Amino acid sequence: MMQQTAEVPSAVEDAPDYFLPCLLAVLAHLDKPMSEAALRARVSDPDAGWTWDLVGDTLQSLGLSVQWAPCTLDLLTQAVQPVLVKLHSGGCAALLPSHEWDEPMVMWPARSGALERCDLAALMSASAGLCMSVQPPLRPPKDQAHLPKGRMGHWFFGPLLAARSMYWQVALAALLTNVFALSASIFSMIVYDRVMPNNAMDTLTALVVGVCFVLFSDFVIRTVRGYFLDVAGARADAVIADSLFEQVLDIDLAARKGSVGAMASVLKEYESIRDFLTSATLTTLIDIPFAILFLVVIAMVGGPLFWVLVIIIPVMIGASLVVQPALKRLVQTSFEDDQNKHGVLVETLNGLETVKAIGAGAQMRHRWQKAIAHQAQIGLRTRMLSQFAGNVATISSQAATIAIVSYGVVLAHDGSIGTGAIVACSMLAGKAIAPLSQLAQLVTRINQSFSSYKALKELMESPREHPPQTTFIPREKIAGDIEFRNVSFQYPGQQSGGLDKVSFTIKAGEKVAILGRVGSGKTTVSKLMQGLRVPTEGAVLVDGCDLRQFDKADLRRNIGTVLQDVWLISGTVGSNIALGGLRPSNEDVLWASQIAGVHDFIAPHPDGYNLKLAERGEGLSGGQRQAVSIARALVGKPPILIMDEPTSSMDMNAEKALIDRLKSHLTASTLVVITHKSSLLDLVDRVIVVDQGKVVADGPKSLVLGPAAAKGATP
Repeated sequence: MMQQTAEVPSAVEDAPDYFLPCLLAVLAHLDKPMSEAALRARVSDPDAGWTWDLVGDTLQSLGLSVQWAPCTLDLLTQAVQPVLVKLHSGGCAALLPSHEWDEPMVMWPARSGALERCDLAALMSASAGLCMSVQPPLRPPKDQAHLPKGRMGHWFFGPLLAARSMYWQVALAALLTNVFALSASIFSMIVYDRVMPNNAMDTLTALVVGVCFVLFSDFVIRTVRGYFLDVAGARADAVIADSLFEQVLDIDLAARKGSVGAMASVLKEYESIRDFLTSATLTTLIDIPFAILFLVVIAMVGGPLFWVLVIIIPVMIGASLVVQPALKRLVQTSFEDDQNKHGVLVETLNGLETVKAIGAGAQMRHRWQKAIAHQAQIGLRTRMLSQFAGNVATISSQAATIAIVSYGVVLAHDGSIGTGAIVACSMLAGKAIAPLSQLAQLVTRINQSFSSYKALKELMESPREHPPQTTFIPREKIAGDIEFRNVSFQYPGQQSGGLDKVSFTIKAGEKVAILGRVGSGKTTVSKLMQGLRVPTEGAVLVDGCDLRQFDKADLRRNIGTVLQDVWLISGTVGSNIALGGLRPSNEDVLWASQIAGVHDFIAPHPDGYNLKLAERGEGLSGGQRQAVSIARALVGKPPILIMDEPTSSMDMNAEKALIDRLKSHLTASTLVVITHKSSLLDLVDRVIVVDQGKVVADGPKSLVLGPAAAKGATP
């Protein structure tokens, strides 16, 4: 009897799911058929039950266009694309236009599990008044079909264009604020030229009231402008960041370049783009064109004073442009240095225990200092160039004020302009020069953002496991036959560790061990079976079909994998085990835990399966982590189980108990064991020996290893 403390959290709901059949029917109708496993692998919350909002979000994440609208009879009658109708009773129905019948077909899971002729009147009466129309995206040109797409078109510009209405409002607000910025200058000019000479105090009162109203309006509009920028940036940020992380999860491992730290650094560079989109830098960029407005007003008010700025502004802009080529090179070098520095940091943190254990701290610190020192030198040069352009801008601004006042006095003495015009032009000159004086810093930020965008663009254009415009045939279940047909494979940039013309067949339900020396290619075989790597020559077939025909989510839901390096997430023991299944039930988690031996050490613990684990499963021993990994591989009851050194950290008693349980429970599953331990050979009937990337022996255990080895001697 299970103890009270060994509770398995988060039971799966027993309520029927009326959303999933409709979603699958819509995807099939649009020539994007998917299995439930493949669909769950593409949603942001795979453990949640399907909801109306999650269905819409999922369709958008798959690149489909979704439009929500009130459900009307005219809309349903005229529908030429699938329409999902939300129902009063919960769930939904899918209206699918049909070319075979006069009326459309409907998938109504609450009434039937199959397509049926649609009674629009009945559907309208059951409707909750809301529906969503689903349309496929426009087909891109052939030369752009391979480019990455987000849920709003282009992965980066799509979300920005989706917020274009807000950016138009920001532009309008910028126009108003810059027009209002004229008020203080005009106020000063009128006071000096009209109010003071005539002692017109009533006029002064009216002017003060008017300018106060303008200033208050300016404050409100600037606040609203900042709010719109933040909202637009936040919305785009959420979508772009999600697209980037989805690309990381779906990237073809053969296309991954550099270290983990370097890739993490590339993703971190998105922060600089996000800051650019939401900070005052973008506001400055928006304000630059309005410098022309102030120059026009200066020409109208001050006449010849306009030429002072015509002479000074090119000097400011010229200084900024002169330093830009060098700044661009330095920014790119700094970006590369930051990748190296971040790589050292991530590498050290991932192996901190090992670094301490072997005394490698000094070497890692030297690498860190080297990266920091070079980046500091680049940073110094970057700041010096930026300061040069900034200092030229500051001096130019001061010189403009002095020149306008001095020249203005001369013009006032001749009667060309009034005293108020001098004051107004001085104020307007400051407003015209202010955004231009920040041009050097602004262009530097643009260069940094552009370098970050190029790195992210390269990442987004890396080959994916689910290429755009590619459709896979759904395979909910596979039998378990595996065949290697003249498979050759070589890791990119390496001369060893691959396979050479490997051929063998494993029948469904067969139990096979793959043996070989270190570096012989055993682990490579397992990676090819899982679709983590693609053969350079030959083919890997499952159930007679090339693995490249499978949706990788379908394949991996049918393959339970225990890797050499155990990876656990921070969370509970129960949640770590549940990762291996498609929303497994409490009974599934408990069943897998008992076979793997997790229940033996979790049942007596006060927290049971709610025991919290730190990052990488810290808090458990090496053998316990392996037990959790084995339970995770078993929880989905896959027809194929691949185990790579699954008991290397277990003691003899735990290993023997595990072997006994696996022998009694895995009678129907295909089992592939990669090991150096003779004890695990009790699980198999057949042995494949790999050496230097080739199969050198293949046959029954007793024939390949001899009678002694078959009984447990070291192979």
